[in-house]
Amino acid sequence: MIRVKVAVGIILRDNSVFVALRNSKQHQGGLWEFPGGKCEASESAEVALVRELKEECGISITECEFFKTISHDYGDKSVELFFYKVTGFDGEPVGKEGQEVRWVAVSDLVSYDFPEANKPIVVALMAHY
Repeated sequence: MIRVKVAVGIILRDNSVFVALRNSKQHQGGLWEFPGGKCEASESAEVALVRELKEECGISITECEFFKTISHDYGDKSVELFFYKVTGFDGEPVGKEGQEVRWVAVSDLVSYDFPEANKPIVVALMAHY
């Protein structure tokens, strides 16, 4: 089975979080996600996070902290997700790959459909805010 290591940024500002809609052609397409991407073979999750958020959202991280690791088996692939809270960044996040993006109040996250592996993060964030 394919096992994928992914770095994920929970980009926070004023009790809101930045989310992106996955392209319908992607794995788990049509669902909302916290931005991030696959770690390269020799890359740490934090280094991958910095690279991915620059490529995907156009921001440079100035402050982040590890939040949680989630492992999930989707049947066709297994993912290990390394979530980081991103509380400081330069630039304004955008969808550089054409994806729909938006700032969402943390309390409204429950109204959005996320992949199964992200749901514990949504619950954890809502408990903190």
